[in-house]
Amino acid sequence: MVSKKRIVVVGGGFAGLNFVKYIDKSKFDVILVDRNNYNSFPPLFYQIASSGLGPDSICFPFRREFSKGKARGVEFHIGEIESIDLTARKLKTQYEVLSFDYLVIAAGTTNNFFGNDRLVDSVYTLKSTAQAMRCRDEILDRLERASICDDPEERRRLLSFTVVGGGPAGVEIAGALGEMKKYILPRNYPSIPSEDVKITLLEGTGALLGAMSQKSQNDALHYLGQLMVDIRLGTIMKDYTDNTVTLSDGQSFDSGMVIWTAGIKGVEIQTSGGVLPLGKGMRIKVDDFNRVNGYEDFLFALGDICVMDTDGYPDGHPQLAQVAIQQGRNLAKNLNRGDFLCRFAYKDKGTMATIGRNRAVADIKKTHMRGFIAWLAWMFIHLISILGMRNKISVLIDWIWGYCNYGTSLRLLLYPARHPLRWHWGEK
Repeated sequence: MVSKKRIVVVGGGFAGLNFVKYIDKSKFDVILVDRNNYNSFPPLFYQIASSGLGPDSICFPFRREFSKGKARGVEFHIGEIESIDLTARKLKTQYEVLSFDYLVIAAGTTNNFFGNDRLVDSVYTLKSTAQAMRCRDEILDRLERASICDDPEERRRLLSFTVVGGGPAGVEIAGALGEMKKYILPRNYPSIPSEDVKITLLEGTGALLGAMSQKSQNDALHYLGQLMVDIRLGTIMKDYTDNTVTLSDGQSFDSGMVIWTAGIKGVEIQTSGGVLPLGKGMRIKVDDFNRVNGYEDFLFALGDICVMDTDGYPDGHPQLAQVAIQQGRNLAKNLNRGDFLCRFAYKDKGTMATIGRNRAVADIKKTHMRGFIAWLAWMFIHLISILGMRNKISVLIDWIWGYCNYGTSLRLLLYPARHPLRWHWGEK
């Protein structure tokens, strides 16, 4: 009996999960390694942060997914990658060392502070379910404190929110905050004057949603204006200290909370026995088959963490879910066949963003949609993309309930317990 080759996959996001679903388990032993024991749905992190959904609605346990259907037979190991020995072909996590015949890196991205790494201690981010929950708790804490605050200046400081970055994540969380100001405060926080809530969106370029059409950019500006969001284009945040935002032109203003969505970069990976070829944004350089340059016989990278230079995308493909999904399936197809004949060709299925209730924009091929129709399309696409029927039903119920009465039972402020410390989690 011929022993099967072992494939270790790092990361269970869109790319990694689709790869392990479509790889032939009769030909390969497949191990997926992830720091979490669940798959999450990043496009809806902003709804966790704004109390629109609970975290369990957009997360699905790996072990349940791997016990059925196309993913049956995949082995799951919890752990965060610490280093890769490219010579010995071994992967080290904080818990174990795994040997592999093939390694697929689909670890995704992390926040990019463009050299100002001090911001990690002072701004809130939306790159994981945990970060979204922390952001939610901070927003709710500020609303609760402001509702009993007698000092108008302190209340305005508590309720001054700044969103940095005008991409889909920034536009969506700014829109969600605007909806809270316009609709939720009068109902649930009547003691807070709505004019005390200030929401500012900073974007370094001259347009929101830079990857979308001009019509979508203009519509986004219009919708955010309706939600009383102060938009500042061509504005770069230089620093944030002592509740003060400092801009690159030297101006400054007070802000009690900053939510950073301005940039992403590939997750940093330590290696020995060789160096990973990195491109812009610390993304791993790959060929048209997602093989890592210089290590084509055993090393692959998928999704946001990789950059593939093609004629149509000289700076790499957009870091979107559809790119990751299609790359994962294409690599599985090539490995299943035992040869690399099928080059990756991205099929653009469109881009969309929502700016709140009945407000959305969508560019699908040459068609532009806006308003209620785009919002329905956005809801449908995201709903069918979430794993698990229970999750789909839960999200749909929450959306319908929130649409009908602007209410939610999810506005729970949960303070995390501090002790006992768990050293294996890195707590100190």
